[in-house]
Amino acid sequence: MIEYALAFAFVALAIALAMNLWRLLRGPGVGDRILALDTMVINAIGIIVLAGIADGSGTSFEAAMLLAMVGFVGTVAYCKFLLRGDIIE
Repeated sequence: MIEYALAFAFVALAIALAMNLWRLLRGPGVGDRILALDTMVINAIGIIVLAGIADGSGTSFEAAMLLAMVGFVGTVAYCKFLLRGDIIE
């Protein structure tokens, strides 16, 4: 039963990534593109966690945590650059 749930979750996250890629490429504004990139990071974290569940390894959960931290810092840096034009004051 878990195999079917994992397969469904992988397909759902793949569709979500495709939709985010579309918004990233065709977004009307820079803010929409930053939001799409942040959502793509969240979906990638979901795929890494699902792969860890499927493989039964704990290393992928640490990788997902590192990607979450890097994604958060990247989103904050992009938004700060968009608002102020400079990242480091």
